[in-house]
Amino acid sequence: MVAEILTTDIKMIKTANAPCSWGVLEFDLQGEAATYEKVLNEIAETGYTGTELGDWDFMPTDPKELKDELTKRKLEMVGAFVPVDFSNKEAHNKGLQTALKTAQLLAGVQGNSPFIILADENGKNKERTSNAGRIKNGMGLTDSQWNIFAEGVNLTAKKVKEEFGLRTVFHHHCAGYVETPEEIKTLLSKTDSNLVGLCLDTGHYMFGGGDPVEAYKNYKDRIWHVHFKDFSKEVADKSAQNNWDYFKSVGEGVFCELGKGAVDFSKMYNELVDNNYKGWIVVEQDVLPGMGVPKECAQRNRDYLKTLGI
Repeated sequence: MVAEILTTDIKMIKTANAPCSWGVLEFDLQGEAATYEKVLNEIAETGYTGTELGDWDFMPTDPKELKDELTKRKLEMVGAFVPVDFSNKEAHNKGLQTALKTAQLLAGVQGNSPFIILADENGKNKERTSNAGRIKNGMGLTDSQWNIFAEGVNLTAKKVKEEFGLRTVFHHHCAGYVETPEEIKTLLSKTDSNLVGLCLDTGHYMFGGGDPVEAYKNYKDRIWHVHFKDFSKEVADKSAQNNWDYFKSVGEGVFCELGKGAVDFSKMYNELVDNNYKGWIVVEQDVLPGMGVPKECAQRNRDYLKTLGI
Protein backbone atom coordinates (compact mmCIF):
# COMPACT_ATOMS: atom_id res chain seq x y z
CA MET A 1 0.00 0.00 0.00
CA VAL A 2 2.84 2.41 0.85
CA ALA A 3 4.47 1.73 -2.50
CA GLU A 4 1.18 2.41 -4.28
CA ILE A 5 0.71 5.72 -2.50
CA LEU A 6 4.27 6.79 -3.28
CA THR A 7 3.82 5.91 -6.95
CA THR A 8 0.63 7.94 -7.11
CA ASP A 9 2.33 10.96 -5.53
CA ILE A 10 5.29 10.74 -7.90
CA LYS A 11 2.97 10.73 -10.91
CA MET A 12 1.50 14.00 -9.71
CA ILE A 13 4.83 15.73 -10.45
CA LYS A 14 5.10 16.61 -14.12
CA THR A 15 8.07 17.95 -16.06
CA ALA A 16 8.30 21.05 -18.21
CA ASN A 17 11.02 23.02 -19.91
CA ALA A 18 11.17 26.73 -20.66
CA PRO A 19 12.18 29.06 -23.52
CA CYS A 20 15.20 30.31 -21.54
CA SER A 21 16.80 26.93 -22.26
CA TRP A 22 16.76 28.02 -25.93
CA GLY A 23 18.29 31.45 -25.24
CA VAL A 24 14.96 33.28 -24.96
CA LEU A 25 15.73 35.56 -22.00
CA GLU A 26 14.17 38.67 -20.56
CA PHE A 27 17.30 40.71 -21.25
CA ASP A 28 18.08 42.74 -24.36
CA LEU A 29 20.91 40.60 -25.70
CA GLN A 30 22.72 40.20 -28.98
CA GLY A 31 22.26 37.03 -30.98
CA GLU A 32 19.27 35.34 -32.52
CA ALA A 33 17.12 33.11 -30.35
CA ALA A 34 14.93 30.29 -31.64
CA THR A 35 11.36 30.82 -32.82
CA TYR A 36 8.50 29.79 -30.56
CA GLU A 37 7.51 27.03 -33.01
CA LYS A 38 10.98 25.49 -32.78
CA VAL A 39 11.05 25.80 -28.99
CA LEU A 40 7.64 24.19 -28.52
CA ASN A 41 8.40 21.43 -31.02
CA GLU A 42 11.66 20.57 -29.31
CA ILE A 43 10.19 20.71 -25.81
CA ALA A 44 7.58 18.16 -26.88
CA GLU A 45 10.03 16.03 -28.86
CA THR A 46 12.40 15.70 -25.91
CA GLY A 47 9.74 14.34 -23.59
CA TYR A 48 8.40 17.28 -21.57
CA THR A 49 4.70 17.94 -21.14
CA GLY A 50 4.71 21.64 -20.19
CA THR A 51 6.28 24.99 -20.95
CA GLU A 52 6.49 28.49 -19.56
CA LEU A 53 5.54 31.46 -21.72
CA GLY A 54 8.81 33.28 -22.23
CA ASP A 55 8.89 36.99 -22.96
CA TRP A 56 5.65 38.71 -23.90
CA ASP A 57 5.23 38.51 -27.71
CA PHE A 58 7.56 35.52 -28.01
CA MET A 59 4.59 33.17 -28.23
CA PRO A 60 1.16 34.12 -29.63
CA THR A 61 -0.72 36.52 -27.35
CA ASP A 62 -4.15 35.47 -28.60
CA PRO A 63 -5.46 32.83 -26.14
CA LYS A 64 -7.09 30.64 -28.79
CA GLU A 65 -4.05 30.67 -31.05
CA LEU A 66 -1.68 29.90 -28.19
CA LYS A 67 -3.93 27.14 -26.85
CA ASP A 68 -4.08 25.57 -30.31
CA GLU A 69 -0.28 25.63 -30.58
CA LEU A 70 0.05 23.92 -27.20
CA THR A 71 -2.74 21.41 -27.75
CA LYS A 72 -1.35 20.09 -31.03
CA ARG A 73 1.93 19.38 -29.23
CA LYS A 74 0.20 17.97 -26.11
CA LEU A 75 1.78 20.63 -23.90
CA GLU A 76 0.40 22.56 -20.93
CA MET A 77 1.14 26.18 -20.05
CA VAL A 78 2.80 26.21 -16.64
CA GLY A 79 3.51 29.87 -15.95
CA ALA A 80 5.00 33.13 -17.14
CA PHE A 81 8.01 35.10 -15.94
CA VAL A 82 7.20 38.77 -15.27
CA PRO A 83 10.16 40.97 -14.23
CA VAL A 84 9.32 44.26 -12.52
CA ASP A 85 11.51 47.04 -11.09
CA PHE A 86 9.89 46.64 -7.67
CA SER A 87 12.44 48.80 -5.83
CA ASN A 88 11.13 51.79 -7.84
CA LYS A 89 7.59 52.66 -6.72
CA GLU A 90 6.97 54.58 -9.95
CA ALA A 91 7.45 51.34 -11.90
CA HIS A 92 4.84 49.38 -9.93
CA ASN A 93 1.82 50.29 -12.04
CA LYS A 94 3.55 49.43 -15.31
CA GLY A 95 4.61 46.10 -13.85
CA LEU A 96 1.11 45.45 -12.57
CA GLN A 97 -0.39 46.05 -16.01
CA THR A 98 2.12 43.62 -17.56
CA ALA A 99 1.30 41.00 -14.93
CA LEU A 100 -2.45 41.42 -15.49
CA LYS A 101 -2.31 41.13 -19.28
CA THR A 102 -0.08 38.09 -18.87
CA ALA A 103 -2.47 36.55 -16.35
CA GLN A 104 -5.39 37.18 -18.69
CA LEU A 105 -3.58 35.30 -21.46
CA LEU A 106 -2.64 32.39 -19.22
CA ALA A 107 -6.14 32.11 -17.79
CA GLY A 108 -7.57 32.04 -21.30
CA VAL A 109 -5.23 29.21 -22.25
CA GLN A 110 -5.03 27.04 -19.12
CA GLY A 111 -7.60 28.24 -16.58
CA ASN A 112 -6.29 29.15 -13.12
CA SER A 113 -3.51 26.55 -12.93
CA PRO A 114 -0.50 28.50 -14.30
CA PHE A 115 1.58 30.81 -12.13
CA ILE A 116 2.54 34.41 -12.58
CA ILE A 117 6.24 34.23 -11.79
CA LEU A 118 7.31 37.64 -10.56
CA ALA A 119 10.95 38.68 -10.33
CA ASP A 120 13.04 41.76 -9.92
CA GLU A 121 14.00 43.49 -13.15
CA ASN A 122 17.27 41.60 -13.08
CA GLY A 123 20.34 43.04 -14.77
CA LYS A 124 19.27 46.68 -14.37
CA ASN A 125 21.73 47.50 -11.58
CA LYS A 126 25.37 47.51 -12.65
CA GLU A 127 26.75 46.66 -9.21
CA ARG A 128 24.43 43.69 -8.73
CA THR A 129 25.02 42.44 -12.28
CA SER A 130 28.80 42.79 -11.98
CA ASN A 131 28.86 40.90 -8.67
CA ALA A 132 26.32 38.14 -9.30
CA GLY A 133 27.22 35.16 -7.14
CA ARG A 134 29.36 37.22 -4.76
CA ILE A 135 27.03 39.84 -3.29
CA LYS A 136 28.43 41.64 -0.24
CA ASN A 137 26.93 43.81 2.49
CA GLY A 138 26.09 47.27 1.22
CA MET A 139 25.00 46.09 -2.22
CA GLY A 140 21.39 45.46 -1.24
CA LEU A 141 18.19 47.35 -0.60
CA THR A 142 17.67 49.73 2.30
CA ASP A 143 14.81 49.09 4.73
CA SER A 144 12.63 51.67 2.98
CA GLN A 145 13.41 50.16 -0.43
CA TRP A 146 12.51 46.71 0.90
CA ASN A 147 9.14 48.02 2.04
CA ILE A 148 8.49 49.54 -1.40
CA PHE A 149 9.62 46.30 -3.06
CA ALA A 150 7.36 44.08 -0.95
CA GLU A 151 4.42 46.45 -1.33
CA GLY A 152 4.63 46.10 -5.10
CA VAL A 153 4.89 42.32 -4.97
CA ASN A 154 1.90 42.02 -2.62
CA LEU A 155 -0.25 44.38 -4.67
CA THR A 156 0.51 42.62 -7.93
CA ALA A 157 -0.20 39.17 -6.48
CA LYS A 158 -3.46 40.43 -4.96
CA LYS A 159 -4.73 41.94 -8.22
CA VAL A 160 -3.74 38.88 -10.27
CA LYS A 161 -5.65 36.63 -7.86
CA GLU A 162 -8.71 38.89 -7.70
CA GLU A 163 -9.05 39.47 -11.44
CA PHE A 164 -7.97 36.16 -12.96
CA GLY A 165 -7.75 33.59 -10.14
CA LEU A 166 -4.07 32.83 -10.74
CA ARG A 167 -1.54 32.37 -7.97
CA THR A 168 1.75 34.27 -7.88
CA VAL A 169 5.24 33.09 -6.99
CA PHE A 170 8.41 35.14 -6.73
CA HIS A 171 11.56 33.97 -8.53
CA HIS A 172 14.82 34.83 -6.75
CA HIS A 173 17.45 35.54 -9.39
CA CYS A 174 21.13 36.41 -9.61
CA ALA A 175 21.85 39.93 -10.92
CA GLY A 176 18.75 41.17 -9.11
CA TYR A 177 17.95 42.46 -5.64
CA VAL A 178 16.64 39.09 -4.41
CA GLU A 179 19.59 36.75 -4.87
CA THR A 180 21.12 35.63 -1.57
CA PRO A 181 19.46 33.34 1.00
CA GLU A 182 19.19 36.29 3.39
CA GLU A 183 17.48 38.44 0.76
CA ILE A 184 15.03 35.65 -0.02
CA LYS A 185 14.28 35.30 3.69
CA THR A 186 13.64 39.04 3.90
CA LEU A 187 11.30 39.02 0.91
CA LEU A 188 9.27 36.15 2.32
CA SER A 189 9.00 37.85 5.70
CA LYS A 190 7.64 41.01 4.10
CA THR A 191 5.14 39.44 1.69
CA ASP A 192 1.73 37.88 2.33
CA SER A 193 2.07 34.10 2.62
CA ASN A 194 -1.50 33.70 1.35
CA LEU A 195 -0.74 35.62 -1.83
CA VAL A 196 2.94 35.17 -2.62
CA GLY A 197 4.72 31.84 -2.92
CA LEU A 198 8.34 31.16 -3.82
CA CYS A 199 9.59 29.76 -7.10
CA LEU A 200 12.64 27.85 -5.89
CA ASP A 201 15.30 27.81 -8.60
CA THR A 202 17.98 25.33 -7.57
CA GLY A 203 20.73 26.82 -9.73
CA HIS A 204 20.13 30.45 -8.82
CA TYR A 205 19.85 29.54 -5.14
CA MET A 206 23.23 27.83 -5.19
CA PHE A 207 24.89 30.55 -7.29
CA GLY A 208 23.49 33.01 -4.75
CA GLY A 209 25.31 31.22 -1.95
CA GLY A 210 22.84 28.70 -0.54
CA ASP A 211 21.82 25.04 -0.51
CA PRO A 212 18.51 24.52 -2.35
CA VAL A 213 17.72 21.34 -0.41
CA GLU A 214 17.95 23.30 2.84
CA ALA A 215 15.87 26.06 1.27
CA TYR A 216 13.11 23.59 0.50
CA LYS A 217 13.18 22.27 4.05
CA ASN A 218 12.96 25.80 5.43
CA TYR A 219 10.31 27.17 3.09
CA LYS A 220 8.38 24.18 1.80
CA ASP A 221 5.02 25.73 2.68
CA ARG A 222 5.86 28.77 0.57
CA ILE A 223 7.41 26.88 -2.34
CA TRP A 224 4.63 26.42 -4.90
CA HIS A 225 6.75 26.14 -8.05
CA VAL A 226 10.19 24.60 -8.68
CA HIS A 227 12.85 25.16 -11.33
CA PHE A 228 15.47 22.43 -11.72
CA LYS A 229 18.66 24.19 -12.80
CA ASP A 230 22.19 22.94 -12.19
CA PHE A 231 25.14 25.04 -11.09
CA SER A 232 28.82 24.72 -11.98
CA LYS A 233 30.99 25.61 -9.00
CA GLU A 234 34.03 25.48 -11.26
CA VAL A 235 32.63 28.21 -13.51
CA ALA A 236 31.48 30.23 -10.49
CA ASP A 237 35.00 30.06 -9.03
CA LYS A 238 36.43 31.32 -12.32
CA SER A 239 33.81 34.05 -12.35
CA ALA A 240 34.98 35.21 -8.91
CA GLN A 241 38.65 35.01 -9.84
CA ASN A 242 38.14 37.02 -13.04
CA ASN A 243 35.36 39.36 -11.85
CA TRP A 244 32.96 38.19 -14.54
CA ASP A 245 29.53 39.75 -14.61
CA TYR A 246 26.32 37.72 -14.65
CA PHE A 247 26.11 37.45 -18.43
CA LYS A 248 29.72 36.35 -18.81
CA SER A 249 29.11 33.67 -16.18
CA VAL A 250 26.04 32.42 -18.03
CA GLY A 251 27.94 32.45 -21.31
CA GLU A 252 30.69 30.37 -19.73
CA GLY A 253 28.18 27.76 -18.54
CA VAL A 254 27.58 28.50 -14.86
CA PHE A 255 24.18 26.86 -15.38
CA CYS A 256 25.28 23.52 -16.78
CA GLU A 257 23.34 20.43 -17.78
CA LEU A 258 21.55 18.56 -15.00
CA GLY A 259 23.79 16.14 -13.18
CA LYS A 260 27.01 17.85 -14.25
CA GLY A 261 27.09 20.45 -11.50
CA ALA A 262 26.84 20.80 -7.74
CA VAL A 263 23.08 20.57 -7.13
CA ASP A 264 22.00 17.33 -5.44
CA PHE A 265 18.87 16.65 -7.47
CA SER A 266 18.33 13.23 -5.91
CA LYS A 267 17.95 14.79 -2.45
CA MET A 268 15.92 17.63 -3.91
CA TYR A 269 13.48 15.26 -5.57
CA ASN A 270 13.19 13.11 -2.47
CA GLU A 271 12.22 16.23 -0.49
CA LEU A 272 9.50 17.01 -3.03
CA VAL A 273 8.08 13.49 -2.86
CA ASP A 274 8.34 13.23 0.92
CA ASN A 275 6.43 16.50 1.28
CA ASN A 276 3.74 15.52 -1.23
CA TYR A 277 4.65 18.23 -3.75
CA LYS A 278 2.19 18.09 -6.62
CA GLY A 279 3.41 20.94 -8.78
CA TRP A 280 5.67 21.05 -11.81
CA ILE A 281 9.38 20.55 -12.13
CA VAL A 282 10.50 23.03 -14.79
CA VAL A 283 13.91 22.25 -16.23
CA GLU A 284 15.87 25.38 -17.08
CA GLN A 285 19.36 25.64 -18.46
CA ASP A 286 19.81 29.36 -19.02
CA VAL A 287 21.89 30.01 -22.12
CA LEU A 288 22.60 33.10 -24.18
CA PRO A 289 21.05 33.33 -27.67
CA GLY A 290 22.90 31.03 -30.06
CA MET A 291 24.71 29.03 -27.36
CA GLY A 292 25.11 25.30 -27.98
CA VAL A 293 22.43 22.95 -29.29
CA PRO A 294 19.48 23.43 -26.92
CA LYS A 295 17.49 20.41 -28.10
CA GLU A 296 20.38 18.06 -27.36
CA CYS A 297 20.81 19.60 -23.91
CA ALA A 298 17.07 19.34 -23.25
CA GLN A 299 17.15 15.66 -24.18
CA ARG A 300 20.12 14.92 -21.93
CA ASN A 301 18.43 16.81 -19.11
CA ARG A 302 15.24 14.79 -19.59
CA ASP A 303 17.24 11.56 -19.68
CA TYR A 304 18.97 12.56 -16.46
CA LEU A 305 15.61 13.08 -14.74
CA LYS A 306 14.65 9.55 -15.74
CA THR A 307 17.64 8.24 -13.79
CA LEU A 308 16.04 9.82 -10.72
CA GLY A 309 12.72 8.15 -11.46
CA ILE A 310 11.04 11.28 -12.80
